[in-house]
Amino acid sequence: MYYVPYGYQHHCPYCAMNYYGKQSVYWTYPNEIELANSNDNDGRVVFKDFGPKPFVININEATNQNNSYRTALWTGTHLQVTLMSLDVGEDIRLEMHSDVDQFIRIEQGQGIVQMGKSKDQLNFTRYVYDDSAILLPAGTWHNLTNTGNTPLKLYSIYAPPNHPFGTVHPTKADAVAAEEGESPNH
Repeated sequence: MYYVPYGYQHHCPYCAMNYYGKQSVYWTYPNEIELANSNDNDGRVVFKDFGPKPFVININEATNQNNSYRTALWTGTHLQVTLMSLDVGEDIRLEMHSDVDQFIRIEQGQGIVQMGKSKDQLNFTRYVYDDSAILLPAGTWHNLTNTGNTPLKLYSIYAPPNHPFGTVHPTKADAVAAEEGESPNH
């Protein structure tokens, strides 16, 4: 065993640890600190799309800080990460991505996910909560509804990307309008 005295400070130029051994939320590659564009007046991070350059983030903290319905955090050629926040009772809408596999991870809250081969046969239903992972094969109809009393915070990985680079939908209504071609934000 090795004795490491209290107060020993490790700093590795290629890892995302600061001098106090805690994970830095917004370290990028290598050994640079880049706050997600800037902070607003209350100290929360303003997110932007960091793709396709190398990027490291504490996804749990970023997901929990996000208050937008949908924010593209990283868009590459073959993969996209978005952050989402569903209000109490809100759902993502029944949808299907014909050529996109999707991974969803719940970081806060609880809900119900429904999936099926057609929008009339959602025969796969599961309750989800913190730390749940949802895997959606391409061509699967699905919906996720917040059934809790706090916002449902999640991140989603699409392969290939499903939304344009830099997509930000502050509300579900903005997302619906963008998908129906009524808004330039999509």
